[in-house]
Amino acid sequence: MKWLRAWSLRFAGLFSSGKRKEFSEELESHLQMHIDDNLRAGMTPEQARRDAMIKLGGMESVREAYSEQGTIPMVESLLQDVRFAIRQLTRNPGFTFTAILMLSLGMAASVSIFSFVDAALIKPLPYYQPNRLVDVTESVAAFPRANLSYPDYLDWKKMNQSFSSLDMFNGQGFMLTTPSGPELVRGARVSAGFFRTLGVAPILGRDFYTGEDEPKAPNSVILSYGGWQKRFGGRKDVIGQTITLSGLPTTIVGVLPQEFHFALRGDAEFWQSFHAAGNCDLRRSCHGLYGVARLKDGVTIESARANMEAIAKDLERQYPDSNRGQGASVLPLYEVIVGDVRPILLVLLAGAGLLLLIACVNVSSLLLVRLENRKREIAVRGALGASNRRLVRQFVTESCVLVLTGSVFGLGAAYLAMQVLLRLISKDMLFSMPYLRGLGMNLHVLGFAAATALLAACLFSIAPILRLPTAQIREGLAEGGRGSSGAFWRRFGSNLVVVELAIAMVLLVGAGLLGKSFYQLLHVEMNFEPDHLATIGVNSPPLRYAKPEQQVALGREVVSRVRNLPGVTSVGIGSILPVSGNGNTDWLRFVGKPFHGEHNEVNERDVSSDYFKTLETTLIAGRYFRDDEDASKPNVAIINQTLARQFFPGEDPIGKKIGDTDLSPKSIKEIVGVVADIRESSLDTDVLPTAYYPINQSPDNGFFIIVRTSQPEQLVLSSIVATIHQIDPEIGTMNESTMNQRINQSQTAYLHRSSAWLVGGFATMALLLGVIGLYGVIAYSVSQRTREIGVRMALGAQRSSVYQLILSEAGRLTVMGIIAGVLCSGFAATLMRKLLFGVRSWDLATMAAVIVVLGTAALFASFVPARRAASVNPVEALRSE
Repeated sequence: MKWLRAWSLRFAGLFSSGKRKEFSEELESHLQMHIDDNLRAGMTPEQARRDAMIKLGGMESVREAYSEQGTIPMVESLLQDVRFAIRQLTRNPGFTFTAILMLSLGMAASVSIFSFVDAALIKPLPYYQPNRLVDVTESVAAFPRANLSYPDYLDWKKMNQSFSSLDMFNGQGFMLTTPSGPELVRGARVSAGFFRTLGVAPILGRDFYTGEDEPKAPNSVILSYGGWQKRFGGRKDVIGQTITLSGLPTTIVGVLPQEFHFALRGDAEFWQSFHAAGNCDLRRSCHGLYGVARLKDGVTIESARANMEAIAKDLERQYPDSNRGQGASVLPLYEVIVGDVRPILLVLLAGAGLLLLIACVNVSSLLLVRLENRKREIAVRGALGASNRRLVRQFVTESCVLVLTGSVFGLGAAYLAMQVLLRLISKDMLFSMPYLRGLGMNLHVLGFAAATALLAACLFSIAPILRLPTAQIREGLAEGGRGSSGAFWRRFGSNLVVVELAIAMVLLVGAGLLGKSFYQLLHVEMNFEPDHLATIGVNSPPLRYAKPEQQVALGREVVSRVRNLPGVTSVGIGSILPVSGNGNTDWLRFVGKPFHGEHNEVNERDVSSDYFKTLETTLIAGRYFRDDEDASKPNVAIINQTLARQFFPGEDPIGKKIGDTDLSPKSIKEIVGVVADIRESSLDTDVLPTAYYPINQSPDNGFFIIVRTSQPEQLVLSSIVATIHQIDPEIGTMNESTMNQRINQSQTAYLHRSSAWLVGGFATMALLLGVIGLYGVIAYSVSQRTREIGVRMALGAQRSSVYQLILSEAGRLTVMGIIAGVLCSGFAATLMRKLLFGVRSWDLATMAAVIVVLGTAALFASFVPARRAASVNPVEALRSE
């Protein structure tokens, strides 16, 4: 090839369109000279041209060698490949549209779900060295992560050897006095070093001083950035301003950064310095705080937990009455914040990934089918001198163009899916998930999308490359090449279909289990009727309603006024709404029963006389409370069935008496009734023993009003709020909602519902793609076996035997996919068993239903090509071959 190198040097640098035309003309001239020499040597015209092409090394190769001398080879070659790839894809719009649609769907699902995974599980918390932060609480049998008491917190802070700092916080709603009237606002009380422990500094003003949380220190508050902008217009002169929170003058000392959030307190606007006051804060047996600590360098979570357990044991020995059975819990802070959503997100990401895998498998199948149809083109190009490397590069370019286009559409669809999913989350839930702020196409998400696109491009490139050995390509020019390649595709495509069907079955089983679990969750026995129930939180000014008599009078006035509203049939008051969660517990001792200092911990609820009637709860024994049972009457109590079974087995609890652990005279209460187990906790949590006390015997400034209506409950909420404000404009109301809304929008219901719907959507698309893949394989098999089927029918085969032949092939693939899917589904269901409620991971009914659905869909997908095969005209089939 010395002449080629000389030629290349001679024409180096000439790369304008005119020079390329001149070069092509000269190349044709040299080719014709070789042909003329061969003709004079006695060759036929065909042999002469073939021999001349071989001597030149291929026209395409010569042109490429020339072009690479006159330009940047990679850039020019890449541009040529891209232009050619686009032309090839636009010539086959059906294939191109289908492939891009499948890839876009897979990309949209996986990228949108990954964005939530990134925000919740990957993106670090907005604190200094967040991996050194831990959640520190007490632990008891009923509550592995229980509240701290303030005296215990002080002892833990002083005695521990594991933390460089230990601080605490608790939830606190405040009544903010504004020119337009009082407004309930979200807030928290924190110890003075809370923000220093987190490693967060105010952007305006200062942090709390050390000791600013002492009981005699003045009240001070730090604003969240959102609260600063919303309520004070972002004014810098807000520092030093005095506001009134819950009747107390409080000085604003700082403003937090915009990116700060603390999920355990949701969307708190006011962070007030903690001041121990009142009976609960100063009592060791009253628990209402949570701790957050920073580990010392070199200290592990395990060693810190052991240290705190030892301190808890020591305090138990010192204070056996209040600290009996009180352990310690030390957990990574990020685990506490995202613990409930982590398994759901991982399951959704796995489901989206499986859907993407099916989409990629289907696109690979389409590419292989397309390659089979391009055999002759490839063989001709190879015969004209195109090297395997050149052909490989072209197919890689086509795959990249396809993936790039699908990725662009997929990212657009993913962004829309993110916004839709975000809007489906209730406002209250978003308060507990502040890490979802700013969800979108950040660097992590784009990196994940790029990695996914790269893997897809590699997969799409490898599939055709495996079919490009020269010996096999050139069979495309021969008559018999079709049978061998067709047999290869049937084998390879069949394996891909088995994989698709197995993955589809895994997703279908997962969706079935989650859907059944969600159904069981919504139909769990609550022992009250949630329909036509409206609920509103009420908070009265603590200074104006400081005495118990004033609080009782206010509660009676609210009930009386609201009961007279049109459409209202019954009104009740409670300290905590049903389906809110276990907590606010009491320690009971039973008069006349042996006692060894144990803590019999039960839920405590204070309710009005018509509370159970309003809920329509069943009275098992005894009676309800009377409205006149206030502090002037003997103390009484109503218990639930669980408490009766656990502490009065085989006995009639009516008339029995309970009290505190000391059986102090003021604490003694007579049990006057037993009610069915109202679900006080979240829907997926066990019912705990619960004691109900008359709210008139233990009133408070804050309570919830529950109203049963004879008309749609949404219609009366505004009139109830207006009526309460007519009683006293200073009374604050909050969280106006129906009971059904509270249940359906609770975090438990939302997580189960969203996971069931999303995995169900993935499963539906996976089933559709799997059935399309099966249809494609069977249809291709029929097209390749047309001659065989024609011969069979010419020899007397009946249509039924042709149906049997095709359907048996489809049935074999379907059975293989189902068997593989059953095995994989069992493993997957075992991994997700913690997400299930009232359903076993090996649920035979769900598995059987999925097998029927998948088998039926596969049968319909196979019937069309089977019908086409049975309709083959033997004469036409043999003639076409």
